[in-house]
Amino acid sequence: MTSENEVREALTKVMDPELGISLVDLGLIYGIKLSGKKVVVRMSFTTPACPMLQHIASNVEEAVVKLDGVEEVNVQLVWDPPWTPERISDVGKKKLGLK
Repeated sequence: MTSENEVREALTKVMDPELGISLVDLGLIYGIKLSGKKVVVRMSFTTPACPMLQHIASNVEEAVVKLDGVEEVNVQLVWDPPWTPERISDVGKKKLGLK
């Protein structure tokens, strides 16, 4: 059975195509819930008007469904609370030159 940590690790490989850092480091992953062979990933974007929204959500699904024991992935978009730059990890801030 896949763990939340394994899902989060898989999501570190999903990159924001413009910034070149992971969705995890950007603070876009709001939650991960596992239920049997199903994984729900709650995530946001830096803006609701992101032109890559569907592409990135598909990349999230593809990364997680590859994990052992996962048969279904549901990406739920969350807009509340809104994403802010404060959600960026220290690693992400360093990669973006903010720290």
